[in-house]
Amino acid sequence: MATEHDPVRTCVGCRKRGSRSELLRFVASEGRLVIDERRSLPGRGAWLHPDAACAARAERSRAFPRALRAPASIDLQAAESVG
Repeated sequence: MATEHDPVRTCVGCRKRGSRSELLRFVASEGRLVIDERRSLPGRGAWLHPDAACAARAERSRAFPRALRAPASIDLQAAESVG
């Protein structure tokens, strides 16, 4: 449940805004996309609703490499397991 002080982030899949507690954070680590369960890993993060439709939309639009400023060859296997 979101609180009034919970930071707002934008989903890279559907582009809708949501509280940080509603979204999953992903980071690029060693050429792979990794779910940051504790939301504390270093580096840029990409936020995504835990929904297969948002994950598919983010993959189709190549949103993860763009949001993370990572090479397009990043392994997106972690995003495929969402939903």
